[in-house]
Amino acid sequence: MPECQNCEAFVTDQYVRVFAPTGMESVRVCPNCPGKVRDGADVRDARSPRH
Repeated sequence: MPECQNCEAFVTDQYVRVFAPTGMESVRVCPNCPGKVRDGADVRDARSPRH
């Protein structure tokens, strides 16, 4: 099962197909990651709070 590389939460295969770069089998950040966003090939802290 795919999981988030940041928080290790379960993500669906469909979520991975949409949000992971081509060739990756998991995502770097998911909606469960508080205050984190994707930034190109990296993950960074959000500049504004996420609710």
